[in-house]
Amino acid sequence: MATTHPFEPEDGDHLKEECGVFGIIGDREAGTQTALGLHALQHRGQEAAGMVTFDGVQFNSHRGMGQVAENFGSETVMERLKGDMAIGHTRYATTGGTILRNVQPLFAELDSGGFAIAHNGNLTNALTLRQELKKRGCLFQSTSDTEVVIHLMAISDETTFEDRLVDALRQVEGAYSFVCLTPNAVIGARDPLGVRPLVLGRLDNAWILCSESCALDIIGGEFVRDVEPGEVVILSRNGAVRSLKPFPKQHPRFCIFEYIYFARPDTVSEGHSVYEVRKSIGAQLAKESPVDADIIVPVPDSGVAAALGYSAVSGVPFEMGIIRSHYVGRTFIQPTAQSRHSGVRRKHNPNRAVLEGKRVVLVDDSIVRGTTSKKIVEMVRQAGATEVHMRISSPPTAHPCFFGIDTPDYDNLLAAQHDLAGMARLLGVDSLAFISLDGLYKALGEGGRNAAHPQFCDACFTGAYPLPLTDRQAGSQPKQLSLLNEPV
Repeated sequence: MATTHPFEPEDGDHLKEECGVFGIIGDREAGTQTALGLHALQHRGQEAAGMVTFDGVQFNSHRGMGQVAENFGSETVMERLKGDMAIGHTRYATTGGTILRNVQPLFAELDSGGFAIAHNGNLTNALTLRQELKKRGCLFQSTSDTEVVIHLMAISDETTFEDRLVDALRQVEGAYSFVCLTPNAVIGARDPLGVRPLVLGRLDNAWILCSESCALDIIGGEFVRDVEPGEVVILSRNGAVRSLKPFPKQHPRFCIFEYIYFARPDTVSEGHSVYEVRKSIGAQLAKESPVDADIIVPVPDSGVAAALGYSAVSGVPFEMGIIRSHYVGRTFIQPTAQSRHSGVRRKHNPNRAVLEGKRVVLVDDSIVRGTTSKKIVEMVRQAGATEVHMRISSPPTAHPCFFGIDTPDYDNLLAAQHDLAGMARLLGVDSLAFISLDGLYKALGEGGRNAAHPQFCDACFTGAYPLPLTDRQAGSQPKQLSLLNEPV
């Protein structure tokens, strides 16, 4: 869902989560189960949340700004969300602004009945399709790319919901996982390259579709399998599960950043424990870029697992040298620039007793703009660290993502503007190293990156986009600098 709002200044060194989707059918408490599932997926989007249920007679919905608990913590709200089938969405705005009309699931009355849809990802030809649909008289109610799918279904000559959906999917480009609600089914669809995640689960007689397996755990559900790339899964009210595979089989390109940062550590994704993968990445990073130091300190929380892996291989003790507050308000509601700039201090505080007099290795998952990392380095030095080295468990993020992740343009990506030595100077570190791209693949058990057929989507590191960028405006791009894997 490409961003139209500023990259959040408080946390400019982490790519923004995409969105989380959840659907369930065959459970009398479908609304409650969906709220719980969305709570487990809160890390994928914190700006808005929504739900649509069906009780056999009518569709019921609630959509609102804010987090899941703010929207579904009220008994009054939950009493309205009746039914044995539901879909939900937790949102971080990518395409379209942060306004209520863009909050999902989107709902429409088609000639065959009510239809709701929730989307994780980004359609890269949505603007082109939107212009064509407007010329045909279609009236759009939102600025979200997801609404294009509804209009394509509305004008389709097919008759069933699933056939109309497939007809629409044949016309869109990009990365997506959809969950949809009709009067008789919950439908899931995953893009042909499998860039965005979607899993199938079960709870007693109920069937579930969701972005991550951790959403099954919270309700006591059972993981069944990953929805295959290009697959459409129809979960019917009678308990039947059907699978359609309307697209030619392609070489999968799952988003590699799911393993590095997006997915919750307790998620199992594409057969891999995310937590164990992150430890393996840290271990590989330690092999590639060792440094004499006294302690390994993660930048919490995203750097913890990689720091554990780095510590295990290096033999340098792991310490919580930075303590994170989990009760920090969002920066956009702060009234002054000064209060916004205090965001790093409000979120992270140095553990002086651990840091003072020590040579410190800071481990984090990524550096995007460098603003937060620079402040953290300054904070650690002020706490008495004698040396500060930074190790990053991803390669340099030198290219924007167009597939549902909020990244700055080239001008604001640190790795697109500076070589390794330049980044180290700007961050104020004694040394800086990123894991190599080949090393990242090795940590995932791939034995290295297959240059001819990459096993994952790694375009944010390589610029090799696996999908067409139809809507992207043509223009010159800054020359990409050569980035070495050796620390400086």
